[in-house]
Amino acid sequence: MVVRIAGINLQDNKTILIALTSIFGIGRHTAASILKEAQIASNTKVKDLSDGDIEKIRTIAESEYKLEGDLRVEIIQNIKRLKEINSLRGVRHNRGLPVRGQRTKTNARTKRGKKVTVGSGRKKAAEKT
Repeated sequence: MVVRIAGINLQDNKTILIALTSIFGIGRHTAASILKEAQIASNTKVKDLSDGDIEKIRTIAESEYKLEGDLRVEIIQNIKRLKEINSLRGVRHNRGLPVRGQRTKTNARTKRGKKVTVGSGRKKAAEKT
């Protein structure tokens, strides 16, 4: 039996606490609070859940939290708004730089991409003459 919540198939062999984190918008803390509200043990395997338990989890997750597509759309709209009003964070998004105050002299390779060495150009100029 495949368990689908918010359009995501949960893996059968994992505990429900870990399996819920595969849904975009649900982390460990949120998963734990959903399970507490549904009164389900967090160490229960997904394959051992009854249909009633699955339905409880689904209704709580989809009614109280923004998940998957809706959450992604909201995040994209927030970033677009920051870019339109030309806030510092929006400018940093446009330039592909870290947004939350991280240093860029060193590190920031994930955001800036592969290292490109820029030389002075003196060697090429010397070779041409």
